Amino acid sequence: MAVAEESHFGRAAARLGTAQPPLSQRIQRLERELGVRLFERNSRQVTITKGGTLLLDEARELLARAEALMATSRRIRDGDAGLLRAALPPDIAGETVAEILAEFQRRHEGVELELHELPTAEQLARLASHDLDVGLIHHPCDVTGLGLGPVLRRELGVLLPREAPAAALAEVPLTALRDHDLILFPRANAPALHDDLLTTCARNGYTPAAIRHGQGTSFIRGLIRSAGSVAFRPREARPADAAGDDPDIVWRPLAGAPLALRSSVAWPQGRSDAAVTAFAEATTHAMWKTAAVTTDVPANSRPVHLRPAAEYYL
Repeated sequence: MAVAEESHFGRAAARLGTAQPPLSQRIQRLERELGVRLFERNSRQVTITKGGTLLLDEARELLARAEALMATSRRIRDGDAGLLRAALPPDIAGETVAEILAEFQRRHEGVELELHELPTAEQLARLASHDLDVGLIHHPCDVTGLGLGPVLRRELGVLLPREAPAAALAEVPLTALRDHDLILFPRANAPALHDDLLTTCARNGYTPAAIRHGQGTSFIRGLIRSAGSVAFRPREARPADAAGDDPDIVWRPLAGAPLALRSSVAWPQGRSDAAVTAFAEATTHAMWKTAAVTTDVPANSRPVHLRPAAEYYL
């Protein structure tokens, strides 16, 4: 292209930042590879041949496509395009999931978000194997090798049958739940959090006679209605939403707020690119808006500053 546009090897070489002899040799190699004579040469000028003219537009198109390929590669490398594999835990409300998706698209439209519903243990395994780019995990857990966004705290209340005596209380002490079995997520999903919740319950006078494992909303509500069990659920931005529209179940805050879910966006250290930043910011913003969280980051929401895990979680 340079030789065709300059009609002179010396000027083309200067434009390309090379010497004239290597440029002449490259043109000769290109002519041999294509099987087409591209230029007529004499001592005074270089003239493009008819075959060269026919190939020139193809050459321009190839170079443009090559430049576009490199630009796209740079955007993918920097997290500005491509695919982001992200995960949220099963307890995140549908309203929050929808807000995260909408907020992420507003912040980073060029990236396709592949969102999975995964418990903390599976997220940690996939982050370690680089099968997941970013996720929202629950503490406590092993955060070695991870970077974290701000720790978001959601106070836990209790879902219980409307006819239960404790349902008449404005705030329910854990000791008032002694006669109820507890519905809790399977321990394998987040072992440290599972044990931490039960330990805190025991310290506050509640040791359930039985632990029933469940995650799905309908399944948990069925157990509450039929078996008189109780389940811990976060305080939502609208507290009535925690119990849904089920007239037989109520949500009440726990006296003294002894239980909470502490969560943060996590990613492998060294992967804090623009897409990860956008997901962390979108998730923090969405949870502030829909999930009644508290954290040391103000709600008027400056950009999320991504830091190594050790700075957030001890």
